[in-house]
Amino acid sequence: MASNTLTIIDNRTGKKYEVPVENGAIRAMDLRQIKVGDDDFGLMTYDPAFMNTAACKSKITFIDGDKGILRYRGYPIDQLAEQSTYLETAYLILYGELPTQAQLNEWHDNVIHHTIIHENIKKLMDGFHHDAHPMGMLVSTVAALSTFYPDAKNIFDEELRRKQTWRLIGKMITLAAFAYRHSIGMPYAYPDNDLSYTGNLLNMMFKMTEVKYRPHPVLEKALDVLFILHADHEQNCSANAMRSVGSSHVDPYSAIAAAAAALYGPLHGGANEEVLHMLQQIGSIDRVPEFIKKAKAGEGRLMGFGHRVYKNYDPRAKVIKRLADQVFEVTGVNPLLKIALELERIALEDEYFVKRKLYPNVDFYSGLIYQAMGFPLDMFPVLFAIPRASGWIAQWEELILDPEQRIARPRQLFLGHAERPYVPIVKRK
Repeated sequence: MASNTLTIIDNRTGKKYEVPVENGAIRAMDLRQIKVGDDDFGLMTYDPAFMNTAACKSKITFIDGDKGILRYRGYPIDQLAEQSTYLETAYLILYGELPTQAQLNEWHDNVIHHTIIHENIKKLMDGFHHDAHPMGMLVSTVAALSTFYPDAKNIFDEELRRKQTWRLIGKMITLAAFAYRHSIGMPYAYPDNDLSYTGNLLNMMFKMTEVKYRPHPVLEKALDVLFILHADHEQNCSANAMRSVGSSHVDPYSAIAAAAAALYGPLHGGANEEVLHMLQQIGSIDRVPEFIKKAKAGEGRLMGFGHRVYKNYDPRAKVIKRLADQVFEVTGVNPLLKIALELERIALEDEYFVKRKLYPNVDFYSGLIYQAMGFPLDMFPVLFAIPRASGWIAQWEELILDPEQRIARPRQLFLGHAERPYVPIVKRK
């Protein structure tokens, strides 16, 4: 009769072990009983980059990479992108259910009224060099917020956690916009509480001399959809950083700064920027076949295709491709779009890429949209970090309320020297 256990026979000793299977996984600590002697530490798993290791239990985001499925709290990503708003989706991710109208109104007001930042943060920002990368400025200023809100250290106070959530999500757009304005030498534009969340970001980034900034509704909605698509993505690199740093019980501002720093990398939040660099390098449609040939030969890399999790068409890419048409009707077609479409067409028909399941991912088209909307390349990872803050906070709160979690400390397989005596420098060869 079948049972929820795994039978392990250690061929080194001939001993047999029964290990419980729960939720399709075994506990790594159950392997510690497998030893070859009394002084043996016990069996460990070796899994660089967590390719097949679950470090937590979560109820936030579900991904089935083989089927191309992404759901927040059970809701399909395409339905949320079509019918929801970013702040409503953020509420869902953080609290587990879609809000009532009254809850949404209160949530919206609390976030919007926490967009203003302390004037001293501006002084900190003014200290950056004129060509400082906006993402570096965002990482630094988010970390600095922990010094302005010392009550954030009381992480097990539910009411204070709620307050930090309003502050973090509200201030992310202000810090991002101020970093952008600093980088181009423009005076800071303050938040406007009459605008939506994404409308407010556009206001603080692009307002010039007009008394009242009015964002284009199509672009405002497009940014909202992009924010929904980027709000969370399960246990990715930056979420893992948020959980790992958060496991030390540090305040959420410091943990989010660590997560944002992880997102800064070109293999994570900078990937859509790399797509644009690739399209610019290709230059024209007639050069696409040559580029693909070189990529297949290992002489270049096809950016925006393939994903660590998805072995099917990224569901977010499908939404973005439809969104691109709406944006380009307003901004005009990005001249790189024709190259992108031709690149996608050839790659999806080429056995080399089909066999390896290299489908377009969310980064392939998002950069084209951001560029068409007037965002410079170095703002792309910042635009990723803004919506991901809601996912990071949800992951952090889930972590600190999980009684099974401890401070993160992975094991290692030590392959260095055994004990050896110190040699005085005069005797060294």
